[in-house]
Amino acid sequence: MIGKCLCGAIEFETEGKRPNLYQCHCTLCRKQGGSASNSGTIIHQSSFCWKSGENKITRYRKDTGFSSDFCSICGAPVPNQLRNTDKVWFPAGSLEDDEGLQIVAHIYTRSRADWDQIPASGQHFDEMPDIETFYNLLQ
Repeated sequence: MIGKCLCGAIEFETEGKRPNLYQCHCTLCRKQGGSASNSGTIIHQSSFCWKSGENKITRYRKDTGFSSDFCSICGAPVPNQLRNTDKVWFPAGSLEDDEGLQIVAHIYTRSRADWDQIPASGQHFDEMPDIETFYNLLQ
């Protein structure tokens, strides 16, 4: 699968089986994306490569470890390494082809905005589940 930022300056590729998606309803993801939730997935770093524009990435990191990588030109979120793991997070909206992808989990549902209506489909987690369990769910 190929992904790009809004202006196309940053491009990446993932190989292998199409992963499932999740939606995060936490306050940080709402602020990062300006919406009720953030849709993304997590893949193993061995399945990920930058095609172009890696030098255009700007990073914001909080003391908690939360980080947001984005294009320095258009501001669109782009993939980043998931803390100190061998996993890469990437935003679902950056994919050029989203055919066949489905949301299988909703995380931080306890933190959702009052106006957010979470669908009944998929597994619901009040907070972040164990990373390996979560990763396996998305594969």
